[in-house]
Amino acid sequence: MKRAVSVSIGSSKRNKTVDINLLGETVRIERIGTDGDMEAAALKYKELDGTVDAFGVGGADLEALIDGKAFPFYSVRPMVRYVKKTPLVDGGGLKNTLEKTAVAFLEERLGDYIRERGRKVLIPVGVDRWGISKSFADDGYEIVFGDLMFGLDIPIALHSIKTMKTLGSLLMPIAGRLPFSMVYPTGEKQEKHVPKFVKYYQWATVIAGDCHYVKRHMPLDGMDGKIVLTNTTTDEDVEFFRKAGIKYLITTTPVFDGRSFGTNMIEAALVAVAGKNRPLTWAELEEEIVKLDIEPQLQELN
Repeated sequence: MKRAVSVSIGSSKRNKTVDINLLGETVRIERIGTDGDMEAAALKYKELDGTVDAFGVGGADLEALIDGKAFPFYSVRPMVRYVKKTPLVDGGGLKNTLEKTAVAFLEERLGDYIRERGRKVLIPVGVDRWGISKSFADDGYEIVFGDLMFGLDIPIALHSIKTMKTLGSLLMPIAGRLPFSMVYPTGEKQEKHVPKFVKYYQWATVIAGDCHYVKRHMPLDGMDGKIVLTNTTTDEDVEFFRKAGIKYLITTTPVFDGRSFGTNMIEAALVAVAGKNRPLTWAELEEEIVKLDIEPQLQELN
């Protein structure tokens, strides 16, 4: 049996272990949260290095990929300093392969419903999900990118992928040197719910992106009939969306035992089953996705 472990600086309340079957082989996928403690995560990587088949970097990214250009998060690098033997991925490969197919899936399954309500999407933080962001833009959706609003608390909505690319290229060299907790909720911050800029949630038909960003600022009113496109959902997340009135929930990664895992966890599982003892290229990931017939999953909540 293969074993893939995601060591996350997110909340330990979201921990989960499941045995799954990939290409006829059993893979144990395990998510271990350290409640925002990067040094605890580093020591867990050190403990497990060489004893598991693949690592995922959970609750953080090693880099942001914007139109193929990588911008490192320097504060995250020390967390993986002890990893010498086990291949390590942060989910960026799946964000730019599997996730870019999500909009086509959305149109195929819910296109008529969306057209009736308006092809409008809110992406709370677009630089975190470049594949999805570009796919919505290419498909002609009216878009609000909330990077300035939800990332920096600056009340300016952005509307074009070109602006997002320019903004990302200007800001990421700076943001990449900040403590990661300043740009992404970690540990207990992931449990906080602080609605803001609610008019953009209520304007959109689809809200898409990282689950923590989507959920953290979502209002509990005015959301009836809307669609959430995300991943890394727990039973509690699903219940939150149901109570908010969300009609459809689409997760970009498969649901196992009631849980949608992060892209880093699923990419680590694919690396483990491939057995190459290295991260897979984007082309190799796309081949694995086709072989496994992986596609987003749709749940009707209301």
